[in-house]
Amino acid sequence: MKGARARPAQVPSRSEEKSYFCNKLDVFLNLSYDASITYTGSSMAKSQKQIEARKLRRKGLSLNEIVKKLKVSKSSVSLWCSGIELSEKQKLRLNEKIKKGSYSGRMIGARMQKDRKRKNIENCRIEAEKEIGLLTDRDLLIAGVALYWGEGTKVSSDVRFCNSNAELVIFAMKWMRQSLHVSESEFMMYVGINELHKDRLMEVVEYWSKVTRVPIEQFRKPTLFKVGNKKIYENFANYYGTITIRVAKSSKLLYKILGLIEALK
Repeated sequence: MKGARARPAQVPSRSEEKSYFCNKLDVFLNLSYDASITYTGSSMAKSQKQIEARKLRRKGLSLNEIVKKLKVSKSSVSLWCSGIELSEKQKLRLNEKIKKGSYSGRMIGARMQKDRKRKNIENCRIEAEKEIGLLTDRDLLIAGVALYWGEGTKVSSDVRFCNSNAELVIFAMKWMRQSLHVSESEFMMYVGINELHKDRLMEVVEYWSKVTRVPIEQFRKPTLFKVGNKKIYENFANYYGTITIRVAKSSKLLYKILGLIEALK
């Protein structure tokens, strides 16, 4: 209505103000009470674990062992147990446990690495067999020439090949028989070995006879090498020295091999 005056704001009475502040105070106290209950419960749980942690530590347990038992963080255990001195016996136990764990870890790591290496080698072998396939006569000839280039004698008057690796010797014999057409009667075999093995000479000769498939009758007198070192090695009984394969009256054959080597260059 035109000319009407606004009504003044109603001022709360003193009793209303008192009631309002009392309600607010009750709410605040209830919130504080609930919070204090929650906090107190958490503190009590932590205090119990702290006491238990210190007991376990005094018994000589490691921090990691306490962490596993109490299901708490390592930082908490470290803080709770700071200042607790262990006996020498307890320290010795922990040190031995650390060493054992470290050694066990290294062994597991080494075993895993060895397994990976073995698998890689086997995979590479399978792939290599697929890639190379069966050797042709030409393949065998070239491989044998390359082998003789590295291991055979080039300055003597006949063909000679010396090695201690049985697999290489087997391949060399295959090459000489199939690619160079050396007859069985032309092979002359020479064993060379440390004089410490003189009591095993017959065993050594029989070993190389089996590897090369050359009769013992075609083996010449073994050569015993004198060395200053008299040390006996762990593989003493499995050592067979070297075998020299010599082809009788093979000067022309040697010239042929040297020509083949030149052809590979």
